[in-house]
Amino acid sequence: MTDLTTNYMGLTLKNPLIAASSGLTNDISHLKQLEEKGIGAIVLKSIFEEQIIADTEKFIQKNDTDKMQTFSTSFDNIIKQKSYQYDEAYEYVRDYAQEQTLFDYLNLITEAKKTLKIPIIASINCVSAQNWHYFAHRIEESGADAIELNIYLLPSQIDMDGIELEKKYFEIIEAVKKQVNIPIALKLGYYFSGLSKTINELSNSGIKALVLFNRPFTPDFNIDKFEITTSNIFSSKHDYAHTLRWLAILSGRLGCDLAAATGVHEYRAAVKQLLAGADAIQIASVLYEKGFDSIAEILNGIKTWMEAKGFTKISDFKGKMNQLSVKNPASFERVQFMKLYSKI
Repeated sequence: MTDLTTNYMGLTLKNPLIAASSGLTNDISHLKQLEEKGIGAIVLKSIFEEQIIADTEKFIQKNDTDKMQTFSTSFDNIIKQKSYQYDEAYEYVRDYAQEQTLFDYLNLITEAKKTLKIPIIASINCVSAQNWHYFAHRIEESGADAIELNIYLLPSQIDMDGIELEKKYFEIIEAVKKQVNIPIALKLGYYFSGLSKTINELSNSGIKALVLFNRPFTPDFNIDKFEITTSNIFSSKHDYAHTLRWLAILSGRLGCDLAAATGVHEYRAAVKQLLAGADAIQIASVLYEKGFDSIAEILNGIKTWMEAKGFTKISDFKGKMNQLSVKNPASFERVQFMKLYSKI
């Protein structure tokens, strides 16, 4: 009998499929359906640092006194007079506004933990270390089993070098580590000049897992209206290959677990990521395009393949085809290209 149980970040998952952070993981009814359909764990929709900052500033600018009924009369007077030159007053309003933004997210975590049995992973999309130690602490208090730091720092500033940019990742991790005891995963993109070295250093920073890779926002142009639009919101079934290469290269060399993300639309891609060394697999686009029944299709496909190959558990074949295990490690770099090129 095949056993799909796996361990990810010290959490026991009934199978390696995780619902990635998306609009589908922001509602308790969807979370229930995902569990019923067989998902192994869920990453809640990210709470964004920019969202909190924008909501806080909007709150302060509006002077929304209706939401400030619990404030003292003297403090209400400060608000009405817009006397935010007083640091303590400003900080009080700012903290209150941030609390309101966090309120719904923390409630979702609490309700999910009361209702579901599978692990619930909170997601923070951040660009700086500012305030995240506080938010992470509140998320842990709400019952989340783990936190995924979704850090997307595009190296677009001409005057910022790679070392300075990479330093921000470690600052964010360190700030959160000081405040929580639950496992921390880091979801990141691939914009690094020395990807392997940076990922290795991050894997030894105290985090429990790395999620490869963050699907970046890519802009497009509407040439009729001269507007900036979005391009390719969903991944395609071919997008798994980029992650596959790096998982295979890094698997067995790092100080933390690995999760594959982007492009897993059917069981074959899932099996390939496991062969490359993934401890877990995050899916999102397939849930939008094929619905939640795609979870059972992928899991059944993995089981059928395992039975045909004589494998009874995930550990029997996980990492079997990573760079450390194959006969020709160079296959993950230039050899395949040269073979293909010679045939053209």
